Amino acid sequence: MLSTSTSHRTVAFSRNRLLQVLVGWYAMAWVITAIAPRDRHDWVLENLLVVAALAILIGTYRIFPLSDLSYLLITVFLTLHTIGAHYTYSEVPFGFWLKDAFGFARNPFDRVVHFSFGLLLAYPIREVFLRVANARGFWAYYLPLDVTLAFSALYEIMEMVVATMVAPGTGDAWLGTQGDIWDPQKDMGSAALGALLCMLITAVIRTLRKPRPVLLAGEKA
Repeated sequence: MLSTSTSHRTVAFSRNRLLQVLVGWYAMAWVITAIAPRDRHDWVLENLLVVAALAILIGTYRIFPLSDLSYLLITVFLTLHTIGAHYTYSEVPFGFWLKDAFGFARNPFDRVVHFSFGLLLAYPIREVFLRVANARGFWAYYLPLDVTLAFSALYEIMEMVVATMVAPGTGDAWLGTQGDIWDPQKDMGSAALGALLCMLITAVIRTLRKPRPVLLAGEKA
């Protein structure tokens, strides 16, 4: 059964079939999208953070493994990111389909991924707060939203540094602003909206799953 942030159990990787499937899936997706990317320099830059994230996840698995659900959500997000890294975010074919289908002024795939960052990663962040800081009640929902916004802002700052100092020739592909001067703010807003939706869904599910008190004979509801 899929473990969650509140039903976490420690299982060795050799016996965790779901995690093995997720690792195999992402490895396959990464290898496929690493073949002839549209912009090799942009692909390398996009994967620097992926390497760092994977190093953290692998290095902490034995001492602080996350739940199955958290690893599943992380894998979905990383898969979306590999697609964006392969095509560059402003050139993803699915984004052009969305643009034509809904009449957008630009390729919105980067917005989808920023939204997915909040929607898919706020839950693993919440799990860390639950287990490390023993966050409860309001703070268990607010802190993941707050940290998601912080990470999103940090990423936008890092993008600016890379585009202006580290790889100025890769700036357009790396930033993917597509002429929108409010692109960083909209990206952060998308991530915040995704995180807020994730926390609302989590709160609703927890409320629905909360056991109701058993009434004794003669008691009124």
